[in-house]
Parts: sequence; C-alpha cells; structure tokens
Amino acid sequence: HIEEAPDMMRRLATVGITTREACGNSVRNVTACEYAGVCKTQAFDVTPYANAITQFLLGHPDVQDFGRKFKIAFSGCEDNPCGLVTFHDLGAVAHVRDGKRGFRVVVGGGLGAVPVQAKVLAEFCPEEELLPLAQAVSRVFARLGEKQSRARARIKFLVQKVGIDEFKKLVAEEREGLRPDERWTAFLDDLHATDEKPVRDPGAIPSDAPAGFRAWAEHNLKPQAQEGYYSAIVKLPLGDFTATQGRALADLARKYTGDSIRCTVEQNLTFRWLSGADAVAFYDGLVALQMAAAGAGTITDMTSCPGTDTCKLGISASRGLTGELRKRLTLVEGDLDPAVRALRMKASGCFNSCGQHHAADIGFTGVSRQVGGRKVPHFNIVLGGQWTENAKSYGLVVGAVPSKNIPKAVELITEHYLADREGEESFQAFIARVGKREFRKVLAPIQKPPPYEEDPSYYSDWGNPREYTIGDIGVGECAGEIVPFVEFGLQQAEQQLHDAQDALEAGQAGAAALGGFTAMVTAAKALVRHLEVQVKDDADDVVANFKTHLHDTTLFHDPFAKGKFATYLLKMHGEQSYKNASDEIAHRTLDEAQLFLEAAHACYERLTQAAAAAAE
Repeated sequence: HIEEAPDMMRRLATVGITTREACGNSVRNVTACEYAGVCKTQAFDVTPYANAITQFLLGHPDVQDFGRKFKIAFSGCEDNPCGLVTFHDLGAVAHVRDGKRGFRVVVGGGLGAVPVQAKVLAEFCPEEELLPLAQAVSRVFARLGEKQSRARARIKFLVQKVGIDEFKKLVAEEREGLRPDERWTAFLDDLHATDEKPVRDPGAIPSDAPAGFRAWAEHNLKPQAQEGYYSAIVKLPLGDFTATQGRALADLARKYTGDSIRCTVEQNLTFRWLSGADAVAFYDGLVALQMAAAGAGTITDMTSCPGTDTCKLGISASRGLTGELRKRLTLVEGDLDPAVRALRMKASGCFNSCGQHHAADIGFTGVSRQVGGRKVPHFNIVLGGQWTENAKSYGLVVGAVPSKNIPKAVELITEHYLADREGEESFQAFIARVGKREFRKVLAPIQKPPPYEEDPSYYSDWGNPREYTIGDIGVGECAGEIVPFVEFGLQQAEQQLHDAQDALEAGQAGAAALGGFTAMVTAAKALVRHLEVQVKDDADDVVANFKTHLHDTTLFHDPFAKGKFATYLLKMHGEQSYKNASDEIAHRTLDEAQLFLEAAHACYERLTQAAAAAAE
C-alpha cells in the first residue's frame, strides 16, 4: 500500500539501499559485471570505480537537469558480455596501459526502439580522470540535450546530432572549466574498501558429487580467479522468486558466501565466494527451495520484459512466450546440440528493448497484425545479435510470426542452422553468411495464421485465454473478404523493407537506406489514401499529406509514444539522411523504418476500429 512506502524506504536505507534517483531523468543505477573482482579475464576489479561514480553523481547538481534518464555501466574486460557497455549512455571498460589503470570510455549507446552502438569518447582515460570526465559529460548533456521531445532526449541523439568529434571537443572544454573536487580521487586511496571477504575456507569440489549436481554445475558454477572458490548462478525462470525463497536464499548466503548477492543482467542471481567444498551442500539447499534449475546462460535461460502482464506499453505477452519456450526446451534440453543449447533468446513485449532482444542470437519483439478483421498477437523475429564482446553488434528483423507459431519458428531456425552450418561456425557467422533472406523463406510457411473459425487459439496470447481483440471490417458481396488497398500498401512496404535489409547485408548501404525510406513512404501513402485523400506517388506530396492528415491530426500517433514514429519519416525526408548513407546510418534507417511500419499497422487497426464503432 502507498501509505507504507515511507516506512519501506526507511528500512531500505538502514541497510544501505536507496530509491533516490532510481527513476526519473537522472543517473539510474550504475551497473557492473557480476564477476567483477573474481573474474579470471578482468584487467582489474571495477567495483570500487562503479561505487565511486555512484556516490559522486547521486544528488550531484550537475545531473539534475537531464531531458531523460542516463545509464552507466562498467566492464572488467572487452571480450565477454560483462557490463554490456556498448548499449549504455556512458560505458567504461577496464584497461591497463604501461602499468597504469584506466578505462576505454564510450558514450551514446542505447537499445530502445532504435538501438545505437556507443562511440569511443576516450581510448584511455586514467583512473583519476574518470569522475571528472563523467561530470563533464553530464554537464554537456544537461546543457545541450533535448528537453522538449522525450522521444529524442537520450544522450545518443545528442551524440548523433553533433557528431562524436564535436562531442569530444565539448566535453574537453567542459572538463577544462571544472573546479577541482577532492572526491574525484579520494576513493583511490582505498580501492579495497568494496572488497568482499569469504566466510569459508577454499576447497575442492567433492569427487563423489552426485550426477544432479554435476549437471547443474556445468553451466551454473564458474571457477573464480581465487583458487578453490566459485561463483554460483541461481537461474530464475522469468526472473521471479518468492519472498519465502528470498529469505531462504539469504540464509544460504550467510552460511556459505557472505552477505552479498549480485543480480545479473540476465535476470538471475550470482553467489560469489562459494568454496568448492561447500558446492554440493549449497546445491542441495537450492534443490530444497526448488531453485536448482540447470542451464544458466543457455537457450533455456531466457530474458523477458514484463510485456502485457503489467506494462502499459506491452503489445504481446513476452513473459507468456518465454515461459512456453522454456517449458518446451527444458523437456528436450538433454538432446539439444551444444551449438543450439549455447544460443541466447530474449523477448520484449513491444518496440522498446527492455528484454534486450536486439543483442540476442534469436530475439522477439511484440507486434500485432489484423487478420480478417481481428487482431492477432505476433512477434517480430530478430536474428544475429551478438551478446559477447559487450554486445558488439545488434540483430535485424527478418519478419513477423504469429505468437502461437514462435515455438515452431525456433525449431525451424535451429534446424536450419544445424543442417547448413560449416564446421564449428557460430550462429552470428552463419546468419551473416546465409543472409536474412534465406530465413524469411524458412519462416514463410508459418507467417500466416489460420482463419479464426479454423483455429481461434491464434487469436489469443500465451497465458491469456481471452481473445486478443475483435474488429469487424465487413464481408464482401460474394461472402469473400474484401482486402482494402491499405493492406496491399502495407504488404508492399514490408517487402520493400525486406529488400532493403538484403541490400544492407550485401554491403549496399546507400541502397539499403533508400529502400528503408521508400518503405516508409509507401506505408504513409497507403494510410493517406485510406483516408480518401488524393495523393501523388511523389515522396514530397506523400510526406506533405501524411503530415497534414495523419501527423498534425494525431491519427498516426501511438497512445504512449505519441508522434515519435511519425517524426522518423518527417525527419528523414527533411534531412535526406538516406542519401550517401554509411553502414551505421543505413542500419539506423532500417530500424526506424521497421518501427514506422509497425506504427502504420497499428494506425490502420485504430482507424478500422473507429469506423466499425461509428457504424454501430
């Protein structure tokens, strides 16, 4: 209850936890790799630096005037996922140069509706310059960042607007004018203040450990840099556990690992400093709690946002989908090829990337389609994202599939991978070699749902027996369904976008960007004509009429994103950024075009529903 919130906050504060600036346009939680300090491949422990920047920026006057939230991440090494710094507003990767500690600092990354890879701000920032650099970046963002349009108020848009070279110059000028602050370096006097101390002596894992433990330990137990100690991962289906389980986990931690438990970016819990001698007993404790699921970091360990369960932006049931996939894959987990078992799948319930689908081998993002006058929950399938090397690259959409066909889609994708991969070829390399066009062919047979009368289950979402939506658009005089022109136009736009994605794969950035823009114009033209407005095929006329009849009237506006997706077309037409596009601009153009097309489908659905309601 809301009246109990103050008491809860006070109780959290007594154990060093605060909700201050956990939301809003502020510096959100500063994150770091869950293995920081115990990782075998780290340059050094980034924990004290993450803690220092947290304490320094919390409540700092220079971070109180942001247009949007600001996220910071630390990674101890380049090659592993670690802190996933490439999709954060500010990221720092530990490096040692000539015996001196420092960081490669990146800025302007982000997932969201249109994912952007962070740009290098400093190849090597000495440790004593880390906090003043973060302060200077914050001041530039507060001064020049967008304040009016929330859709373009993250720092990634500022970096795109001015360019990374100009942004570096602005930060350098800001840094030069900062007043010295003793807090910049005070924490360096005791970098071990955040060290964790084991509560048990190191030891070896018993040689007679049972088979169940060994199956669990294969993926859930990681050797630490400290001999005789391990990090144990508790795999949480959908990231959930009960209060009773939480208290019992705390008891296990106090007994075996100390009072520190780390949350992971994959919705699991990590217990560090587990002695090998205690590993079986710890596992037995998890078994008693029904929390000893094996396969952490494998295909059965999926990440999902809340989706339609609780989020007002949710379009499809991402938790329902991942729960179903996990159930099915767990049944056959022992029979899966190691290459398939190693894949990561992630799901988001809408166009945003709260489930990190852009960085997954196989990602899903919720959309809807109108079929025969009824809405059908779908998921766009995103293939080829790279989780390693701090999420080095993002995947691209290959097509939308009805939600109830996603398990079959996973089966088809993985079967195709195993059948046609060359040697030990990775999934990313395989996708890059065969191309997304090939996978569109693979998925084509399952992209069209059956008629409602034949199988109504397609018209409800996972975990929700209610019908997704009902929208009656009428029947033709021969009892055959009339397919309006707008649907042909939207289908044509999707094909143009697919062709543009193929062009990008072929290294034709200019053609890809132009194709993405053309797809947006085609979709806009279809919607304008649906309003019975005469419009020419000329892009200038289409965009002008789209602005007048759909953007200015707010008919195209998403209930929550407002006019965000419409501005993609208007801005692209005005700036003509699709001309002479680089690979990065082409990739961003296709991401924006994909979102515009999804918004066009949603707009058409709203228009038909409004027409049906008016006719009643």
